[in-house]
Parts: sequence; C-alpha cells; structure tokens
Amino acid sequence: MSAYSDLTAIARSEGGTGSKACIARGFGSASGTYDTASRLQKAMGDTMLARIPGNFEPTSILDLGCGTGWFTRKLANQYPSAAITGADLAPGMLQQARSFSPETITWLNADAEQLPLADNSADLIFSNLMIQWSTRPETVLAECQRILKPGGTLAISTLLDGTLEELKQAWTKADPGQPHVNRFAHHADWQQLTSRQLPGSTLETATLTLPYDSPMALNRELKHLGAVFKGEERRRTVTAPGRFKAMCAAYPEQGNGEIIASYHAGWLYWTKAT
Repeated sequence: MSAYSDLTAIARSEGGTGSKACIARGFGSASGTYDTASRLQKAMGDTMLARIPGNFEPTSILDLGCGTGWFTRKLANQYPSAAITGADLAPGMLQQARSFSPETITWLNADAEQLPLADNSADLIFSNLMIQWSTRPETVLAECQRILKPGGTLAISTLLDGTLEELKQAWTKADPGQPHVNRFAHHADWQQLTSRQLPGSTLETATLTLPYDSPMALNRELKHLGAVFKGEERRRTVTAPGRFKAMCAAYPEQGNGEIIASYHAGWLYWTKAT
C-alpha cells in the first residue's frame, strides 16, 4: 500500500491540493505575475542547480513542471548542447514560457503522471516544486524512473507538512473548521515513499522563512503564484472581509511589525543504476 493511498480521503477533510483542472487553471491564470512573486521557488530551484555535479554533462534534459520556464532557460544556459524539454500541466504557463525562451527549447503540455516521452530518454530530470500538487506522487516518481536513462540524475524539490503553519493557525482561529491552506505530505510519509521507490536516494530538508509586510501581503503573493488554497472543500464564494481581518489579527507579528511565513522544504536526489 502506498504511503499516499489515503491522500484523497484526507484531502476532502483537510483541504488537500485540489483537482488537476483546478491546479492547471490556477497556475495558468497566474502566469503573468508568477516570476515576480516566486522568491521561494527561485531559492529552492537554485539549491538544486548547485547540487548537480559540475562534471555532469547531460545531452537530454526534462524540466518537469516547468511553469514559466525560469529554470528551463537556466538549464539551457548551463547546458547549451543539451536537448531540453519543459513540461507543464498548465497551458497558460507554457504560453508564458514560450514568449520569453529561445526556440531551441521544446514545450510539452502534459500530465506528470502520464508523460508522452520514451523510456530511458533523459539524462537529467529537474522538477522544482511541482510534485506536491499531485495526489499520486508515487506515479510521478515511477514516470521519472521510466524516462530517466541509466546513470541519469533526478532532482526534485517539494513542500512538506508544516509549510505555512502560521497562516494555517491564524485561519483556524479566524474561521474554525474551514480549511484555507493547502495540505502537504508529512516528512515521514515522503521519506518512506522515496526510500522504497528510489533506493539509494537522498532526501534533504530545511525550514525556510520569508518576511512579509502583513498577512495580506502573504496572501497576495500566494495569489500571484497561483498557489492559493485549492482544496475541494474551499468555499465557492469570496471569503468575507471580516474573516480576513480576524485572520490578520490572529497572525503572529515579529518585533519590527513584519510577519514571517515558514516553508518546510524537501530536496530529493537520485541516480538511476547503470
């Protein structure tokens, strides 16, 4: 039984991360504001890039969940001789990516759980903050295993339980019983899944914090990322201003009047056996 086999049921009660259609629509609508808001995404992706061995020379690269192509372009600059494909579920993100990228990059509108790519076809699969939106990460990992060439490298970043805990607690006080924050996998479940499915993989974790002027500034950044609450139990009407005010009042402030938001980050690295 998968460590994530009960995730769908939990999603209904705790919010989850929403349906694929909802995810694609949300991120697609944020394609024009994503790059200016993606502080965390850039930091986590840069951590992965720095972890790739300097003597590694891939000839074929897949950027899985490429979004606006920020890291697809970085990979193209770092490995100018490689054939690079950027794949994403959201057509709006790919449209943005094409607009700012060289024609040498191939773009693919595809579901990470069922990729139209050949077995053993990629030397490097780079996936930055995508897999946490899947309710079947074991299927995504299986696809990466299938596509990766023997000796190839897989680098994946994700968010884990504890992410946006301050926001979650503030909303719990302001609007009890109503989920407002996306749910992410527990560290132990992610460790169990990756250890079983990718023997010899390395999982590194850290808690990153970002400052904001106010809880509303945090909410605005999440909206600009397309990463607002996507769970099926979300309200279908606009949240009342009074509830937002109550959430802001409940959110803990720092001494300088700012707030911080915590992100429990995970980086997974694996090399396929030859």
